[in-house]
Amino acid sequence: MKYKCCIFDLDGTLINTIYALNKTINLMLEQLGYEPIDEAHTKIFVGDGYQNFVKRALEYRGDKGLCHLEEALKIYCEIFQKNCLYQIQAYDGMKELLNYLKENGIKIAVLTNKAEAQAVENIETVYGKGYFDLITGEQPDRKHKPDPQGAWYTAETLNVKREECLYFGDTNTDMRTGIAAKMDTVGVTWGFREREELEEFKPKYIMDSPWEVLKFFKDMT
Repeated sequence: MKYKCCIFDLDGTLINTIYALNKTINLMLEQLGYEPIDEAHTKIFVGDGYQNFVKRALEYRGDKGLCHLEEALKIYCEIFQKNCLYQIQAYDGMKELLNYLKENGIKIAVLTNKAEAQAVENIETVYGKGYFDLITGEQPDRKHKPDPQGAWYTAETLNVKREECLYFGDTNTDMRTGIAAKMDTVGVTWGFREREELEEFKPKYIMDSPWEVLKFFKDMT
């Protein structure tokens, strides 16, 4: 088989975390005296780190000069530690897909801009401890997506070539990451963004469900 490793984004790809993200940002906004945002805006604002998520929410709710940014970031982190598991769940068909990949010797990894401690907690809660070959989250000394460093680190750590990796994600950040890493990239439409956003980057594939990805791999064998 051509592909020996699948690298997955977390939020909106492996796990539906929209309820946790929306609850956290709205509790933060409430503490600062701002109106909440809906899930649709949360889906648009996330994807490239919590700092940018908080910035966009503040600007949207009127803090154009980001006067409350430093306080907001601190509040967000405190709230998210308590709510990062709120109503999170695997997307339909994802567990079946991952089990098939593992059974067929294909390595599976996570690459996310979520803080690594919360990323591991999310993954282990939904999929169990030690299920993935590698989980890579945001670290102070590591460039985050769309920089390709994390994707390259994943390939090197798992001893696979870049061209043997298939990178999955649901946002423009993911499309830019996979393409910059010179990996075949899959835009997934079951997550937080629309197909049109993904199509703009001309990824190798666009797939509409984990079941479609499973069929793709079965057809390759």
